[in-house]
Amino acid sequence: MSWKVVIVALVYWNVHMCGTQRRTRALYPSALRVKRGTASMLNPVFQNSLEDINLLFEILIAGVKMEDERSPLTVLDEELASLRRTQKLEAICEDVVPRKLTDIRRLTSDLLQYPTVLRKEDFERTVLTMVYAAHRMGNTDGHQRAAWTESFINLYKAIKQDLITETPSISPITCSE
Repeated sequence: MSWKVVIVALVYWNVHMCGTQRRTRALYPSALRVKRGTASMLNPVFQNSLEDINLLFEILIAGVKMEDERSPLTVLDEELASLRRTQKLEAICEDVVPRKLTDIRRLTSDLLQYPTVLRKEDFERTVLTMVYAAHRMGNTDGHQRAAWTESFINLYKAIKQDLITETPSISPITCSE
């Protein structure tokens, strides 16, 4: 009888370890090793206030240039490009957001299997990755365009899934009469 207990305990331990690894695996591991060298750039987040959200919207409307995975993000509006917050966005886009198609495919696979609601910084990085994929989709043709389109659609599905997923601490509103 004791060997049965040992086997059951090993199975439970294995299930627990697999579940723990899935929850603790970082979606954006490069965020923990940003190359800018300052303590504030460890796990950087651009949007901390409504003003930051408006600034991001202005930057995207004004236009950005992202030619390929090795070229830096360039904000086309000189006034917006000179802001310190814009430099932080550039660091996030260059050092944290995946820019290789294979990395984006790995990310979308992880996102579509993510068990809970995304953290704020992961959601922001996913949206920025989707913007990058849309930019690359518009600037390529043929087979590459199809690959970038597929990645864009999968990122959209992941964001949509995150937006409709309930947070565990909030229960749905019910009407009782």
